[in-house]
Amino acid sequence: MTSMVTRAVGAPVARLEGPAKVSGAARYAAEYPQDHLAYGWIVPSPVARGRLDAVLIDPAEEDVLAVLWYGNAPELAKSDDPELAVLQSDEIRYRGQPLALVIATSLEAARRAAQAVQLEIAEEDHDVELRADHPDRYTPETVVPDVPAESSTGDVEAALTSAPVTIDVTYETPPLHNSPMEPHATIARWDDQDLILYDSNQHPSGIADTVGAIFGLPAGRVHVVTEHVGGGFGSKGTARPNAVLAALGARVTGRPVEVVLPRQAMFSIVGHRAPTLQRIRVGATEDGILTAIDHQTCTQSSRLLEFVESASVVTRDVYPVPNLRTGHSVVRLDVPTPRWMRAPGEAPGMVGLECALDELAVELGLDPVELRIRNSPANPRYVECLRSGAARFGWSERDPRPGQRLEGEWRLGTGMAGATYPASAMPSTARVRALGAGEYEVAIAAADLGTGARTILAQIAADELGVPIDKVHIRIGDSTLPQASVAGGSSGSASWGWAVTGACRELRAADGSSDEATFDTTELVQQQKENRHASGAHFAEVRVSTVTGEIRVSRLFGMYDGGRILNPRTARSQFLGGMIMGMGMALHEESVLDPAQGTWVNHDLAEYHIPTHADVEWIDAAWLDQPEDDLNPMGSKGIGEIGIVGSPAAILNAVWHATGIRIRTLPARLDKILTATP
Repeated sequence: MTSMVTRAVGAPVARLEGPAKVSGAARYAAEYPQDHLAYGWIVPSPVARGRLDAVLIDPAEEDVLAVLWYGNAPELAKSDDPELAVLQSDEIRYRGQPLALVIATSLEAARRAAQAVQLEIAEEDHDVELRADHPDRYTPETVVPDVPAESSTGDVEAALTSAPVTIDVTYETPPLHNSPMEPHATIARWDDQDLILYDSNQHPSGIADTVGAIFGLPAGRVHVVTEHVGGGFGSKGTARPNAVLAALGARVTGRPVEVVLPRQAMFSIVGHRAPTLQRIRVGATEDGILTAIDHQTCTQSSRLLEFVESASVVTRDVYPVPNLRTGHSVVRLDVPTPRWMRAPGEAPGMVGLECALDELAVELGLDPVELRIRNSPANPRYVECLRSGAARFGWSERDPRPGQRLEGEWRLGTGMAGATYPASAMPSTARVRALGAGEYEVAIAAADLGTGARTILAQIAADELGVPIDKVHIRIGDSTLPQASVAGGSSGSASWGWAVTGACRELRAADGSSDEATFDTTELVQQQKENRHASGAHFAEVRVSTVTGEIRVSRLFGMYDGGRILNPRTARSQFLGGMIMGMGMALHEESVLDPAQGTWVNHDLAEYHIPTHADVEWIDAAWLDQPEDDLNPMGSKGIGEIGIVGSPAAILNAVWHATGIRIRTLPARLDKILTATP
């Protein structure tokens, strides 16, 4: 081995899998060839609540191999996730719930037969409307990710009563849906008693464990292949019904079975970001020092599973306040179960908090950047992001008064918001093997969702082994490899990179006495310092039409502290992607639930609006690139979600600055501008 190699970490290395993806050589879950492949098509519930009495099948469908429903499906073992108990009960808990699976020799035949299936259902009254005064609203013990639902420090009520300046506002965020380019998809095949799953997910090891338990198998007898993933945004972090249904179909028919969810089914079966009703009360001194914050969130979950969006939790960590209270309440409704969506909790929570702080700054007559600086004495990197971001954006030229800039029919305004996201790592194991001729294989059961994880791990290994990056061969996306944590929570690179670093160092320490080394980070991760965060500051400029009320984001800039940036090319992509997703959250995205039918009425990409190229006029990101070496051996922090946290609030605050109108119910549509009074 030689150390005379240019460092790979920190270099803008192109994605290693890029050529395979653009040439079509990269295989996604539904693209693995199988002999005698059969196709499954889900028959969804047409009602939001009731009981399934019978499934009637047209016997003339010659190409149909089987129609499974609770009356004939094999029995599954109990699961911690009741949504994976597919076809096991006559109970209907939400519209779109899988009630039957048609398996046929072609996709067209399966779909045609599924449309012809008749369901005998005893429909019951349903309730799908979230209201702050809902009689079934209650306080849960914990919210995701398993943290206490409530917290309290000091005397919040007394502090708010005595505060010279107070703000009491309510912000609402609607349900949102993950819309990865690749839909949830699985090909299942049984080899004797072993199960093989080609599955689009964010956690091959976890999927093997979960699906194995459902079928009474140890994880070692479930082989999950997840070589390439076309996005997930959290929705593929755990096993979804498509994987279980495909495995059921394959067991019954004795053939490989493919189940690919159509786009509309993804709006019901795989989860969504829950809506939130957030009341934020803030108290401050006349010079802008925060004295009290009370942040209360009301949200919803399903009848099947309690999943509580943790929007108020982020307020516990951003600004040190002597009197702080946060809490959550939830209503269980006849809706699909909410799930992880990029920056769960933090993304909606910072909308409420950072918009409320903007309102406080106006009340105080204080610059919004300065307000945050004054209240961040223990977070110098956050302060640096605020100062540096403001300088790069040209914030000092801003007239603080709203509605002062007019260019033709367009009113211009600028706004900003802070950002934070936990910096953490989870236990993972990596193996490094010397292949001879100066080449090495790095193996870990990680998943690359398009974030560049494959490339970053190769960069880390190349530096630790002292070889060029093209001498490192990465194997990921396979549950039979050393176990890795989920690709989520902005923890992937920190978790897997730590394990790869350790394995490479173990191999070098062996000094030729062994050609293989394995490293498990479990004990080290357990000793990791808690309450560490990545930070950032967002700045936005918007134009609002005085004629139509249309809102255009003309400039969007983010300044971040992500520790050491392992690859500036892939990092920039992650930052910008998060910011654009935040733009969608602020201006476009809203899942509309019809209370009469209990269904999402805009359940496709024609009506569920996300940003397009035309919406992204000018966007950029920069970072401090200051290693945090006591966090992990790479000195890095996760960056996959910090870009969306705070971005919507910056845009909403800019809309106020342009128009004098506060939009407190997202998204900020043109009709809300036209009907509002500044």
